Amino acid sequence: MSRKVFSPRIVLGLILILLLSSCGGSSAPTAPSVTIDTQAAPAATLAPENTPTPEVPESIAATPEPAIPEMRRLTLEFPSRIRAGDSDIVRLTLEMDKSGNITPTAVINGNVVTSDVVEIPNLYDTHHVIAEARLDMAGMQISPPDLSSQTLLPGQSIRFFWSIRPNDVGRYRGTVWLFLRFVDKVSGEESRDAISAQTVEIDAVNLFGVSAGIVRVAGGVGSVVGAVVGFPFFQDIAKFLFKRRPKRKR
Repeated sequence: MSRKVFSPRIVLGLILILLLSSCGGSSAPTAPSVTIDTQAAPAATLAPENTPTPEVPESIAATPEPAIPEMRRLTLEFPSRIRAGDSDIVRLTLEMDKSGNITPTAVINGNVVTSDVVEIPNLYDTHHVIAEARLDMAGMQISPPDLSSQTLLPGQSIRFFWSIRPNDVGRYRGTVWLFLRFVDKVSGEESRDAISAQTVEIDAVNLFGVSAGIVRVAGGVGSVVGAVVGFPFFQDIAKFLFKRRPKRKR
């Protein structure tokens, strides 16, 4: 029996064929391509859904409107003439004027009446509002002589009175002052404003150069004399008294 012998060349050829077949069967996977969109919006600009809107505080959102000032009528009344030694009254009234009728200057029953409109700041909610008035007139007796004050409330009228009495004849000039004092209800801080300053002129006169005091005394004496003379039995009493007088000896 004959034995087959393979030559070395045949063996090397078979080995090469086997190596080539094994390398061709296994190929590396190809990486997938990635497409980048350069026009996409950045993430920071995209607002998340259902984001709550911040609320504005009420103190900033609703600013309170300033209070409307209160308009009032200021009326001053004083006598234009007064007898020296007599007394009279000066009146100052601060009141609401719904009709809006203002009398600039008038003379009523011998008294001078002046009216004007004044503006009162509406601070009643935060401050105590106090009206203060004073009459300055040199040489005139004035009561009360100092500053008078009254609390001012919304829509409420107030009045100031001064009793005046001139001692001598002449013309007296003075000023009626009106102030408003505001006191803060919380801090207690005070402020004061002059609202009005009105001029007053009063003539003090007498009767035939005689002072009013002498005129009053003379009038009282005259009244007593008139009452006695008018008594029904005055003539009979006078005759009786004259008869009782002793006669002088010659």
